[in-house]
Amino acid sequence: MTARVDRQGALASVLDRANLTRAEVGTRYPLFADPSDGRWTTTGRGSWTGGFWAGLLWLRARWTGAAEDRAAASSCTARLAPWADADTATRGLILWYGTALSGDDGEAAALQSRAARACLESWDPDLGVVPWGSALGGPRSLARVDGVPGMVQLLAAAGGHGVAAAGSHLHRHLDLGLGAGGAGGELLRPAWAFDEGAGWRPCADPPSGWSRGRAWLLLAVADALNRPEAADWRPRRLRTVAERLLAEGDALAGPIVPPAEETRPEGPPDTSAAAITAVALLKLSRLGGPEAPEFSRRAGAVLDHLISAHMSDGGDRPAGMLLDGCYDVGRGTAVGHELIWGDFFLALGLAAVGGLVDVSEV
Repeated sequence: MTARVDRQGALASVLDRANLTRAEVGTRYPLFADPSDGRWTTTGRGSWTGGFWAGLLWLRARWTGAAEDRAAASSCTARLAPWADADTATRGLILWYGTALSGDDGEAAALQSRAARACLESWDPDLGVVPWGSALGGPRSLARVDGVPGMVQLLAAAGGHGVAAAGSHLHRHLDLGLGAGGAGGELLRPAWAFDEGAGWRPCADPPSGWSRGRAWLLLAVADALNRPEAADWRPRRLRTVAERLLAEGDALAGPIVPPAEETRPEGPPDTSAAAITAVALLKLSRLGGPEAPEFSRRAGAVLDHLISAHMSDGGDRPAGMLLDGCYDVGRGTAVGHELIWGDFFLALGLAAVGGLVDVSEV
């Protein structure tokens, strides 16, 4: 059996798992599933992960072509509409990934446009970012790397000042997380708080060395470089940042699945960080250049490892679960579980290498 057949069989398994999940959760949104039996912990409104469930359903609809699957994806996306006006930078994760694969669905397109305008209205020119916000609790004036993927695309989709706001949002997070001078030697600082009079200060949570922080930022940079507006966003710096993130995370030669916290190499792994990184590498490979073949090769190696070593194959639990994801190791939340965003990015990567989607457009 060829690698291509293995990958497409794995994609079928993940998307069949999504069909079972849909029957289990109804109109609720899955967050993470117990690795022993596959039962989901859910939320009514979707939290910051709702867009990944909608995106997974859109992938299934594209894969099957069935009207029932398309209707389910459209309905799921429509239920995310209240998030368009919520005070949170995770609207990028929710409403970009929840709509980007919707094709010609008019309601999804309208929701994306509404979200884009709302995000632009939330951009704070003094801070240079759309603040993390208060919708999920905690202080509002934060800059977190998981508030960058999707947000850059939404801001740019607003047009006009949105393109400049998108560049500002991205580069302010790069300045904070990696240092304005671009010097290496320190772990990425994924979260910063702004205090009047004191300016920006790093936060302890999430910690430096949070593997998903590096993955989210790499994805955001790869996203930006694939956008038609990339020329307005200092593309030379973005390529340099991508090289640095890949080198510091050892993403081309190190462990395929990183530990959830780089400072705890013997701690639990996080397959969701690996899946996000694979998609980022596929996006970078689309840019061409001498590194493109290596980016593509490594992305394929990550996907192959995930489906061969970390995917359930049935028995006492459903097939198609991406196991060994880590929601929050510090709090002991969903350590070693199936995570809905891990499933989504694995499926997106497999769909991209199989030609089902153009990864540069998502």
